[in-house]
Amino acid sequence: MIETQDFEIIRKTESTISNIDFGNLPFGRVFSDHMFIANYSNGQWNRASIKPYGDIPVSPAMSAIHYGQSIFEGLKAFKTNAGQVLVFRPEMNWERMNNSAERLCMPAIPKEYFLDGIRQLVTLDRDWVPKDSSCSLYIRPFMFATDPFLGVKPSQSYTFMIISSPVGPYYAKPLHLKVETKYTRAALGGVGFAKAAGNYGSAMYPAQLAQKEGIDQLIWTDAKEHKYIEEAGTMNMMVVIDGKLLTTPLTSTILPGVTRDSFLTLAKEAGYPVEERRISVEEIIVAQQTGKLTEIFGVGTAATIAQVEKLSFEDKTYQLSEISTREISNKIGKQLMDIKSGDAADSRAWNMGVL
Repeated sequence: MIETQDFEIIRKTESTISNIDFGNLPFGRVFSDHMFIANYSNGQWNRASIKPYGDIPVSPAMSAIHYGQSIFEGLKAFKTNAGQVLVFRPEMNWERMNNSAERLCMPAIPKEYFLDGIRQLVTLDRDWVPKDSSCSLYIRPFMFATDPFLGVKPSQSYTFMIISSPVGPYYAKPLHLKVETKYTRAALGGVGFAKAAGNYGSAMYPAQLAQKEGIDQLIWTDAKEHKYIEEAGTMNMMVVIDGKLLTTPLTSTILPGVTRDSFLTLAKEAGYPVEERRISVEEIIVAQQTGKLTEIFGVGTAATIAQVEKLSFEDKTYQLSEISTREISNKIGKQLMDIKSGDAADSRAWNMGVL
């Protein structure tokens, strides 16, 4: 049991929710009325507050801008048919964020700031949680260094914030992915396992090149040989070959996804054979050519379950199996969504209820 925090709350005088078209929600462009903010200095976290969403002043010399100490998380809140709001597995996001913080020499975020910050912020803005079952309230906790100092060393001050955004599906259709064999997302011993802002910035250029070819996303491969698949730009990857659910094991180059962990847990309980091991690109291509590859999909908070219908490797594009025939991803994906939305029993206490 954690200690419940009462944060200072400054309410927005006039909500902007009436201006929002909840039938047309672009991902990450609409923000709810309030935000959570806490500052760290002199070795301790100061009292946090919730205030109206808006711009914040920063120094041009702020160390996060110059030296990249910036991390974030992403999680979702759903509204049940009875009107209750559920936040999916926030404690796992808190643990992962503190792992990222340790790797980037940043202070640990108190559990009560993370969990109670989300709970009270979402309670205040609960009307922003979409009622449509295909939509959700995306919650973005993040922390960045704030020392106004031009020197390569860990900052002594930080700001932790939480904002939220009502969103529709991240991907509106099945995806065309390309196996990337030139550029590298992460190398062993680096920060690939952390949700560090720089990981995403460095991936944008090769992703942009692929998009010019009509590719939706890249599947990254290992930095040493470009032989084994790792993850895609917004999600962990899973494949089903010869009836077995396969996914890359967690290393310092792989983000330990919350959806990944949840999907594997449910798949194992359902009796599907699961293997966490290295998967070569060659293995996937041979399985496709011999009819043993039956599913390729991505899993992630934003993407949820993202089906892959085309896969490009070198100079060839492969048309994959019909989405409707994919037993494991469809069955476990629905079960996972039912738990998140309150349509199925939450026997593992994954959801955090919001008043």
